[in-house]
Amino acid sequence: MTMAAKEDSTTLMAPLKNATFRSIWLATQVSSLGWLMQTVALSWLMATISTSDTLVALVQASSTLPAFFMAVFVGAVADNFSRRTIMIIGRSLMMTASALLTVLMALGVTDPWIILGFSFLAGCGIALNDPAWQASVGDIVERRDLPSAVTLMSVGFNTIRSVGPALGGIVIASFGPLVTFGLTTLGFVPPLAALWRNNWKVRSSTLPRESLATAIYDGLRFTAISSEIKATIARGTLFGLAGISTLALLPLVARDHLKGGPIAYGILMGGFGAGALLAGLTNASLRRTLTQERLIVLACLACAMCSFSVALTSSLVIATVSLAAAGAGWVTAWSGLSVSVQLASPRWITGRTISIYSAFTYGGIAGGSWLWGAVAESHSLAIALLWSSGTTLLVGALGLKLPISNRSNSELEPLGEFAMPAIALDLKPRSGPILVTTEYSVPEQNVGLFIDLMRERRRVQSRVGARHWTLTRDIQEPSRWVEAFRTPTWTDYLRLNHRLTTADKQLDEKLQLLNRQENPPRTSILVERPTGAVRKSDPPIPIIPQR
Repeated sequence: MTMAAKEDSTTLMAPLKNATFRSIWLATQVSSLGWLMQTVALSWLMATISTSDTLVALVQASSTLPAFFMAVFVGAVADNFSRRTIMIIGRSLMMTASALLTVLMALGVTDPWIILGFSFLAGCGIALNDPAWQASVGDIVERRDLPSAVTLMSVGFNTIRSVGPALGGIVIASFGPLVTFGLTTLGFVPPLAALWRNNWKVRSSTLPRESLATAIYDGLRFTAISSEIKATIARGTLFGLAGISTLALLPLVARDHLKGGPIAYGILMGGFGAGALLAGLTNASLRRTLTQERLIVLACLACAMCSFSVALTSSLVIATVSLAAAGAGWVTAWSGLSVSVQLASPRWITGRTISIYSAFTYGGIAGGSWLWGAVAESHSLAIALLWSSGTTLLVGALGLKLPISNRSNSELEPLGEFAMPAIALDLKPRSGPILVTTEYSVPEQNVGLFIDLMRERRRVQSRVGARHWTLTRDIQEPSRWVEAFRTPTWTDYLRLNHRLTTADKQLDEKLQLLNRQENPPRTSILVERPTGAVRKSDPPIPIIPQR
């Protein structure tokens, strides 16, 4: 093994030195194996009991829709409560759905809508578990190991694709779907046990917990302000919409194009997983030689090529090789997009940004599953795959307008250092709204640069919680500028200052240099008081007649 290869291997495997991450990650692979076996069983069962191509494709959609509907709420919960507890609840829900499905299958109940319903219930567990798990990775491993940890998570799941579907096909053919569902239920025990045994340190805050409404608002606002996250969400959503066609329609490809059974379906999924494993092992090297945007383009090309080839071939070998290329593109794209979101988010809001990203991408996957299933049913399977191939190429070309950032580390971690100002009023945590004003005295020659810095200042303050930010200029004294913003409560003001980063503090220093040195900036903190009603104890306001 060359020195570069050893370095790549060490980099990828570094997170596994962490006992907590290693324990949960390995246990997750066991449950993923069972989940993929069950996915094969559900898809194949649906293909055998229903003549609707749309219902077959909706098996994929039913497990991803909950993440779309619940993600923003779940992200706020993950940032305000114990992520470990949320993961336990999510895993328990997935196990319950699988166990109930096993019981119904044992009773001979195989209605298509029951299949979709329990797939949806399991998807609710996934929606709870995944954002909390992904956000927890940054708490468990060192920040420098975060890209490798995210890649390992993607590689682990997609590696299981090379075993799970094939094993699922063998189990279905040999023992039937009922045994598959039973094994899946047992597969959820190891991750629950790992979560129960392991606990990890999370940076605690001296401030009260945010209300869910405020947490959701802050998450949506932060995401809307971050151009990096918005670009990642747009590309991920469209990639999921276009690229899911092969996976969603694969049971139909195995049944109609290749005239095969569940074993052929498992072999195709195995090819997909093998390609994903190869891409994961070379991911560290690729990230050093290519930008993230170029990796996304290559991933789109690989997935488009796969859809095109599968649409035109009747050979199991050619289809399997094409699926391997798609697997490599799939893991390269999703691991890169996930890392991009994590590095563009500070720890205090990671759960929310990941969940919002997941909501859109899962929505894209669910929408694509329905779309390509409908196209296959209305036209033909080949046309659906060919159209999705062209759409995937367009997603790659979109990088000209919405490129993915090549950030290698996060610069958004808060300092957590803030000396609370001395106050003369007895403020409560819920006191507010709070109005904060800062007056500047700026010479005319510095006005242009001052306004440029204030644009950045507005983005920074809004990102950490400032509302209704304004910049005004005195029309009688043009050198006097006033920056103002509000926070809903006194606690929100304190929380805002605890979220500021080193770069944010440096921005303050730049603004001070532009200010007249003899008249430094002056900040005032005011609390609004209601004046709309007069209390009974207050004396009446005298009316003075005008002459």
